[in-house]
Amino acid sequence: MTAIVSIKDLRKIYLGGFEALKGINLEIESGEILALLGPNGAGKTTLISIICGIANLTSGKITVGGMDIEKEYRKTRGMIGLVPQEINLEPFETVINSLRFSRGLFGKPKNEAYLDEVLNTLSLFDKKNERVITLSGGMKRRVLIAKALAHEPRVLFLDEPTAGVDVELRKDMWKTVNKLKEQGVTIILTTHYIEEAEAIADRIGVINGGEILLVEDKVALMARMGKKKIRIDLASPTKIIPSKLKSYSLDLAKDGMALTYTYDTKLERTGITSLLNDLQAAGLQMRDVQTQQSSLEDIFVGLVQESTK
Repeated sequence: MTAIVSIKDLRKIYLGGFEALKGINLEIESGEILALLGPNGAGKTTLISIICGIANLTSGKITVGGMDIEKEYRKTRGMIGLVPQEINLEPFETVINSLRFSRGLFGKPKNEAYLDEVLNTLSLFDKKNERVITLSGGMKRRVLIAKALAHEPRVLFLDEPTAGVDVELRKDMWKTVNKLKEQGVTIILTTHYIEEAEAIADRIGVINGGEILLVEDKVALMARMGKKKIRIDLASPTKIIPSKLKSYSLDLAKDGMALTYTYDTKLERTGITSLLNDLQAAGLQMRDVQTQQSSLEDIFVGLVQESTK
């Protein structure tokens, strides 16, 4: 895949000397869904704002579709759609007129067929002539996406697209994002919902303190950094972990009925066989054994904690 957005050594320093972005390098591939994860104040919104032309960069270079965002800002901004976190719609305007207005701002000619197609994709066609004020919160978020797509951008930025949306609507939004990907739109989303990134992203980017910690294929990341846990349910409770088992760094359940062992899947010897043997030697009887893969959330928290040490 070729990069549709290329960021080279991007820095943003405010007047007071605060460095919000510290030499960001990032290649966003055409047609992918990239989830950008990071705690509050990590630099996610600053990065998106600069790419979209809302804020100025201090140094570095950004290209969209091979064009410099500073030298050819009109062309590059026309290739980008932005869905902000806040719902900022004209409440008394109709849905279709909101889209027409957004399309006109970019100097695009009238194309009712395309706008109808966008509304169909977002399940908004039957609401096209209704006023925005009459719509539910979830529908208003879809209108925001429709407005961002009205001028036929190649890159779509979604800033916390499902914030404040219930679980059912969130999953509907995931389906919508996947539909847009199938139509060839490159999508970059920032999210606080780790399961959202786990569900729909092709690649995961982690940012903290104005620095990119990693950008990697989601499946490869979870395979490389993921750890597994084995939970051993005991036949009878134990109040303490026997001295013979101290070297395994086990976690004892509050009720004393289970032990949890965390191991690295990359190691040749996981220590499971010796643990089970030592468990029996310590006089503990097993009732059941379960394994569990660490989630993307576990990996994310670990990376952020490591970067702040």
